[in-house]
Amino acid sequence: MSYKRLSALLKVLSDSSRLEILDLLSCSELCACDLLEHFQFSQPTLSHHMKSLVDHELVNTRKNGNKRMYQLNHAILDDINQSLNMINTSNQHCVCKNMKSGEC
Repeated sequence: MSYKRLSALLKVLSDSSRLEILDLLSCSELCACDLLEHFQFSQPTLSHHMKSLVDHELVNTRKNGNKRMYQLNHAILDDINQSLNMINTSNQHCVCKNMKSGEC
C-alpha cells in the first residue's frame, strides 16, 4: 500500500465516531438504523460518516429491500495493519535499504 493511500485511510480512521462504527460492524452486518441507535447524532451525520467509510473502501454496502446494509471490509483493514507493521519493524522492505549509505 502506498504512503499516500495509507495516509488517506488513517485520516478517515482518525475520527472517533468512525472508529466506533467500525467496531460495531466488526460484530456483524448492520443497517443504518441499527447503527444510529448507538449514537447521539442525526441521520445526516451518520450518512456523512458512512459515505467516507464506503468511499475509502473500509466498509462495503449492499441494498436489502429499502435498507442499506453495511459490512466491515476486513481485507482493507488487514492491508492497513500490514503496512503499519512494515513501518514498525526492520526488514528488507525498509525505505532506508534503497537509499545510499548515510542518507537515512
